[in-house]
Amino acid sequence: MGLPPVGDEPTNCYALVAYLPDPLAAFLDELRRELVPGCRPRAHVTVLPPRPLTCPPELASAQVSSILRETEPFEVLLGGVEIFPVTDVVFLGLRSGRRELEDIHRQLNSGPLAFAEPFYYHPHITLAQELPPGEAPLVAEAAARRWREYRHHRGFLVESLCFVQGTTQKNWLDLSVHPLGSPQFSLR
Repeated sequence: MGLPPVGDEPTNCYALVAYLPDPLAAFLDELRRELVPGCRPRAHVTVLPPRPLTCPPELASAQVSSILRETEPFEVLLGGVEIFPVTDVVFLGLRSGRRELEDIHRQLNSGPLAFAEPFYYHPHITLAQELPPGEAPLVAEAAARRWREYRHHRGFLVESLCFVQGTTQKNWLDLSVHPLGSPQFSLR
């Protein structure tokens, strides 16, 4: 679905994400650039955090497709601005959809996609990370102020997930899109 820029090489680092649609994604991407100038955002919820694979990516992708065929689309509603205490990551919590994301994560974090993650899985939308010490509360306050200004629907329908690969320059390449639910057939 795309090649990295010249000098940016794919790595053995893969993840599974649900991209947010506009206008929500556009707002959150702009907010992220305001909070952390120079970052390259693409608003998403991570379903499988970054991990190395010990099998060909195609095998892992097949596992994703198999499980997601049995998972119906669902809505995620975003909540308020929060801070992870250990990492000082500023994020938007979820008001709904968390249980569904946790179920998908639990099912997929097995077999070829199994990985001992360093943190307990907590679905969220990252707004700022890798901040200087002591900055997280100020950044969270600014993020909350801007989030209150958002006047559109604060949710989105998860209908597909994207299997992505990391690169040496900290970019992400979209490898494959996996729809949720069985294909709908209609007889004419």
